[in-house]
Amino acid sequence: MTPSTELPPGWVVWDDESDGRTVYAYRPDVFDGSEYPAPCLPVCYLTHGARTRRPGQNPTDRTVDDDWFVTLYLEPEVYVGDVERVDSQADAESTAIDLLRRFAAGEIDYRAAYQVPRDRYLDRLDELTGRSSTR
Repeated sequence: MTPSTELPPGWVVWDDESDGRTVYAYRPDVFDGSEYPAPCLPVCYLTHGARTRRPGQNPTDRTVDDDWFVTLYLEPEVYVGDVERVDSQADAESTAIDLLRRFAAGEIDYRAAYQVPRDRYLDRLDELTGRSSTR
C-alpha cells in the first residue's frame, strides 16, 4: 500500500508483506476475541496470484498467477460479495480501499453472507457502520 493512501474509518493495516500481500482489519479494538468469538474480525485480503484451488477454476489456468485478488471476510469461511480480480497491484489497492470505504459507510449487505447469522456480532457491525439492521 502506498504511504499516502488513507484508510477509511475503523480500518487498519494488519499485515503488509513485501510481496504485496496486505491484510486489513476492521476495528480490532472492538472485535478482539474477548467479547466476540476470535474469528469475528472483519478482514480484507489483497493477494497476488492464485489463492487456492477452488471449484470451477481450472488448475492449469496460469492467468491467475499474474492477477491480484481482493476479498472481504467477516469470518474465515464467510466472505462478503464477490472476490475482486484485477490486473495490477495499484488496481487491487484502489479496489480494496473502495471496498473498505463502502463497508465502513454501511453500504455493504454483510448479513446476506450468513445462513445462520451471529446476531450479536452483526448488530454490533450495524452500530459501527451506521447500517440499519434488516432483521
